[in-house]
Amino acid sequence: MRISLKWLQELVDVAISPEELAETLTMAGFEVEEIEDRRPWASGVVLGKIIACEQHPNADKLRVCQVDVGSSEALNIVCGAPNARADIYVPVAVVGTYLSTIDLKIKPAKLRGVPSEGMICSLAELGLSKESAGIHIFELENPELGSDIRPLLGLDDVILDLTATANRADALSMVGVAREVAALTGASLRIPQANGVVIEGKESPGLAVEISEPQGCPIYIGTAIEGVKIAASPAWLQQRLQAAGVRPINNVVDVTNYILLEWGQPLHAFDRDRLQSFTGTQDISIGVRFAKTGESFKTLDGQNRNLQAQNLLITASDKPVALAGVMGGEDTEVHEGTQNLVLEAAIFDQATIRRSARAQGLRSEASIRYERGVNQAALTTACNRAVALILELAGGTATVQKTASSGEDLSFSRWLELRLDRVNLVLGQLKRGATGGSKYLEPEEVKNILTALGCEVVPTEKERVWNVTVPPYRYRDLEREIDLIEEVARLHGYDNFCDTLPSKTEPGYLSPEYAAIRNVRSAFRAAGLTELMHYSLVKTEGDNQVVLANPLFVEYSALRTEMLSGLIDAFQYNLEQGNGALNGFEVGRIFWKDGDAMKEADAVAGIIGGDPTVWKWQQGGRDRPLSWFEAKGILESAFQELGLSVEYQSDSSNTRLHPGRTAALSLNGKHLGVFGQLHPQLQQEKDLPEQVYVFQLDLAVLLGELGRSNHLTRKFAGYSSFPASDRDIAFFAPVEVPVVDMQSAMKKAAGSLLDSVELFDEYRGDNVPAGQRSLAFRLVYRAGDRTLSETDVEPAQQKVRDVLVEKFGVSLRS
Repeated sequence: MRISLKWLQELVDVAISPEELAETLTMAGFEVEEIEDRRPWASGVVLGKIIACEQHPNADKLRVCQVDVGSSEALNIVCGAPNARADIYVPVAVVGTYLSTIDLKIKPAKLRGVPSEGMICSLAELGLSKESAGIHIFELENPELGSDIRPLLGLDDVILDLTATANRADALSMVGVAREVAALTGASLRIPQANGVVIEGKESPGLAVEISEPQGCPIYIGTAIEGVKIAASPAWLQQRLQAAGVRPINNVVDVTNYILLEWGQPLHAFDRDRLQSFTGTQDISIGVRFAKTGESFKTLDGQNRNLQAQNLLITASDKPVALAGVMGGEDTEVHEGTQNLVLEAAIFDQATIRRSARAQGLRSEASIRYERGVNQAALTTACNRAVALILELAGGTATVQKTASSGEDLSFSRWLELRLDRVNLVLGQLKRGATGGSKYLEPEEVKNILTALGCEVVPTEKERVWNVTVPPYRYRDLEREIDLIEEVARLHGYDNFCDTLPSKTEPGYLSPEYAAIRNVRSAFRAAGLTELMHYSLVKTEGDNQVVLANPLFVEYSALRTEMLSGLIDAFQYNLEQGNGALNGFEVGRIFWKDGDAMKEADAVAGIIGGDPTVWKWQQGGRDRPLSWFEAKGILESAFQELGLSVEYQSDSSNTRLHPGRTAALSLNGKHLGVFGQLHPQLQQEKDLPEQVYVFQLDLAVLLGELGRSNHLTRKFAGYSSFPASDRDIAFFAPVEVPVVDMQSAMKKAAGSLLDSVELFDEYRGDNVPAGQRSLAFRLVYRAGDRTLSETDVEPAQQKVRDVLVEKFGVSLRS
């Protein structure tokens, strides 16, 4: 919020410099982002009067002006402004003046042969506007020529651009900032009051106020004002609005904006005659309700808005006339011909206004304050002050004032217990320096700080304990004892407390679970996969999705139930952007609904579709599609890095994967996940390469296995110095028999001498019986204490043959 120091000084005595004030506010939690000192903008510019204006003899667009600036002789100034004429009061930059906003120093000059002894200024040249059609003309009576023009234009001011935290809604007003400055500096405070406001009490025109949504609007005040005259606001009001970054419109609208800045209370003025015309009735019934399906109306910004169910509306005879707490309607706005008003002052629920503004994609100065919470206790004061200012500046008579309330307790009083020992325990020791005194805050110091904030501090029967009554304007902010402690620290000064560290510190460490996750990531990166990251929010597709109640966008309206879709889309996007095939993985969380229960789990998923080799010159620069076994090998290398032995079983349950090239993965008998090739139909729909493979694993199962004692620390295993003896075995086996089952049976049958068993050939085709395939395995035998002989190996090899025939019905070929 932009704070005018000149305005602030009317509310509180500020005796320190703007820089010191900015530092004080910043240290108290109100960051001052910028100090805009306007005083140098027009230093040396004085008030002058054009006493004569003639056409320049050598230029059609220039005039030669004689300007009286209160000195003994008039100044001869050449001016190019089209509105220059005699008998007007203007700002004059005399010789030697430096105009900082346009970086120009005024010097004596000759323009087309005519001497010029200064410059008549426009508002743009004085920094008050971006563009000006001509010089600025003052409307003054009996002015003092030669006087400083800065007080006339509000340029004797300093603007502080202040940012308040979200919990300090009271700081979005001049009164709130004045209270804070008074508490920080000990200065006296002057709160503006609305005195002399008289409501005539007429019953005509009829005005009624009715609230059908008391939760969204606990209190609403409507005031009818007759006989106003719309005109431009006086200069002082326009200058204060402009200093705050608000564009002046007319006296009535400017008053509502002025009260918004002064008290932080949004107001809105309706044209009563337009309300009557819009509703078709002389008796106006103001209501507050939520929008109905299909309703729409045009806001002040000229946009026709389709309303949603979460939009809270102000209605007249049940017809929408304003978006409550956000923006008024164009059909009932105050205009040049307005004579009668209905002034709205209300309190709206924070969450309701936030949802309503977000639903329309519309934020205003009013909605920003309602979203944070306005001071309910000041509603009547702000309303009456607005009425008084309208009557003063626009004339008229306040005839009727009606109030509707939800009936809730609106006293906004709260008391909290504060313990001095707790204050000192939380805040610690003070930097007392050479002055001595207690190392901790004394009771009188704490009491003085809270009293300066407007709190009432009363001792209790307990020693060093007070009952603190919170002022109404801090009702939303001070809710607990710790909030009061924060206020004590803030006003005493955070920099006045000692910097202390814990007496004992411990080095940081990774939890076993997080360390295991790091190892998983590292293993997949080492296998050549790029780590990816996607949003957990996706479109709504499927019955078991967890759907958001208030999504920002349709594309992000539900939580993902699996991770493969995002990876497939990323693969397709990279191809379309010319980045080539993507080999990547992602560690993330998935969510789903199981009946009425919502569940979540962590998973690891990946996609493999790029040629892992770089020897493309062997294929004429073309990519070679990966085989199923090559893709499996990449996954296997990651498992090998983690020290895991994963088993593969044929699986065809996933409809998005190739039914004959999909495997269900298991780890020590627990289901781990799935790995397989994308279904050809999906591959064609997405226009992907011939063979793309995906996997999704249950991270909890992975971490559970990695957390076992035998995986926590890698141990050295002794190796044999004796040579190995290998044997090959080939046979016809039924297609449906998994290789992993045969490998497991061979290891069990061969016993401890078998070092490894590996499939090195598979063939289907000619000379192979129908429904079968030819498989060839290499079995490596080794002992740690001797060289194996034929008598050692042959019995074990025979057991392998026997178990294959008996258990799987194979036909041996060797």
